[in-house]
Amino acid sequence: MTAELTALALAGLLQVAQYGLFAIPANMELGTAYTSGPRDTPLPRPLSIFTGRMQRALNNHFEALILFTLAVTVVTLGDQSTQVTRYAAWAYLAARILYIPAYALGWRPWRSAIWAVGFFATLTMIVAALI
Repeated sequence: MTAELTALALAGLLQVAQYGLFAIPANMELGTAYTSGPRDTPLPRPLSIFTGRMQRALNNHFEALILFTLAVTVVTLGDQSTQVTRYAAWAYLAARILYIPAYALGWRPWRSAIWAVGFFATLTMIVAALI
């Protein structure tokens, strides 16, 4: 397996871990009657700051993971794996790991800077595969 695919698999596991970081406190705060239901009604109470941040960090990773998956697919299927794409894949994963505490603890402006590292690492992979 290429380094890029390994980073993608680990990013998938990170997504699962992030889901737990959000779902467990959300269930505790909102109750399983609400979270296991169809959620046709508004939240019974606002989420805590931490849980709300974990939800937004999770949603952000869903969005970032789509583009990263595209980058890994292009690099892998195009047989364009290089040292640059490998380092970029690991930079993406490291950024996504750091993004969780950055969001949870409200690190400003570092949260945005960490996000940018992951975004530009992904962009680097796509461009490197094309040239």
